[in-house]
Amino acid sequence: MNVLFIGDIVGKPGRQLIKEHLSDLKQEFKLDVCLANCENVAQGRGITEKTANELFAAGIDAFTSGNHLWDKKEGLNFISEENRIVKPINYPEQALGNNYHIINLDSGSKLAIACVVGQVFMGPADSPFDKLDSLLPELKQQTNCILIDIHAEATAEKRALSHYFDGRVSVIVGTHTHIQTADEELLPAGTAYITDAGMTGPHDSVIGTEKDIILHKMTTGMPQRFEIAKEGLQINAIFIKIDDETGNALHIERIRRKY
Repeated sequence: MNVLFIGDIVGKPGRQLIKEHLSDLKQEFKLDVCLANCENVAQGRGITEKTANELFAAGIDAFTSGNHLWDKKEGLNFISEENRIVKPINYPEQALGNNYHIINLDSGSKLAIACVVGQVFMGPADSPFDKLDSLLPELKQQTNCILIDIHAEATAEKRALSHYFDGRVSVIVGTHTHIQTADEELLPAGTAYITDAGMTGPHDSVIGTEKDIILHKMTTGMPQRFEIAKEGLQINAIFIKIDDETGNALHIERIRRKY
């Protein structure tokens, strides 16, 4: 199967990029599945029914997320009801959202997706190692094709998780920093890995926010109201080929398109 995973979609500029250009990417890469991280789609923090439906209509099949998933109060009921959005599984069980989602392809194959947050330089969360260890047997009963989003700050933590789960999942993709890394590879036991898929949105910014606002805050220490930038639009993503039977990754390719 051919899978596209799109790095954190930021605000209206990111959504507009997907609406205008995802169909071309689908044709270019002959995609079977298109995924994205959704935690920043609504004004940079959280997701709402309106913003999610825009992206579903544009061709996104399902979403992973992260620590900002619940930042929009008006989106909470939608998150609790929409099974195509998965929450980080190492937050408390009471947190709204689904632990995983299974995508059924026209070919009859299935792809499972799940996500975790890191513990280093992040808020309190349970061990991503333990939580994924507990979840994988349930996923493996349904499919060998599994994609895990590690939403984390620390590169070392993502790298450690990639080695621990190499050969047990198809893809480990890092998110959260909004900075695409150049370390995509096929690991020895068959897992495709990249430390961070990057950000889809305005790159003439500081990780999506107007750069002058961030510079003022950093140089003066004074609080500022953040606003989403509008310039330097890019789609950051990764393309992965997965063997439908074994679940092993066959190819990983980093995508960075400027518009």
